[in-house]
Amino acid sequence: MSVLDDLGGGLVVSCQPLPDEPDDPMRDPYVQARVASAAVRGGAVGVRVNGPDDVRAVRAAVGVPVIGLYKHGTAGVFITPTAAHALEVARAGADIVAIDATDRPRTDGRTFADTVRAIHEDTDALVLADVSTAAEGVAAVEAGADAVATTLSGYTQASPQTDGPDLALVAQLVAQLPVPVIAEGRYRTTAQIRRAFEAGAHAVVMGNAVTSPLWITRRLVPATPRAAPPRSAT
Repeated sequence: MSVLDDLGGGLVVSCQPLPDEPDDPMRDPYVQARVASAAVRGGAVGVRVNGPDDVRAVRAAVGVPVIGLYKHGTAGVFITPTAAHALEVARAGADIVAIDATDRPRTDGRTFADTVRAIHEDTDALVLADVSTAAEGVAAVEAGADAVATTLSGYTQASPQTDGPDLALVAQLVAQLPVPVIAEGRYRTTAQIRRAFEAGAHAVVMGNAVTSPLWITRRLVPATPRAAPPRSAT
């Protein structure tokens, strides 16, 4: 069995501080390792972790598969944008390396296939292709990806901009690909998780809705009276 088999039919929890909040108090490898441990105790079959320092800390704390990535920058291809980033994450202990597999240009000038080849030749890690469309998923598998995730749907111009997950893309990828399809991107409820598995997902990733107190609080506070706009003096 491979680590992908270990994820089958389960929930993967993404343990990451908010990328747009440099002062997020959760931005600490020790903290993320504790968060990951709690998620695993709660039943998560795997975790998704950003950056070599956090990957290293989480790998030492949990026994489930670790999906590692390396966010660099804030625009374009910033999820593990280069082969160097991918190799660093793999060497930190990631069992699977998540890589942006869209057709957008990469900062090292290499192709997605080049990065996949580097991972397969130099490490024992597998490659998870983060895509936004079915065509990107097909191309990623042709380039050697071991699995495909819907992570980037809603975050590229080529994909639908929706508040919820792209369940249609999950079904499309399942129908077209011979590799596991992992549902990820704006999963927030048990109903959405069930629908993803009904569409054929191999596993489902849920992140902020589980592991980010900052994100969760921001979504709840607008419902409170103190968050309402000031009343007029009339």
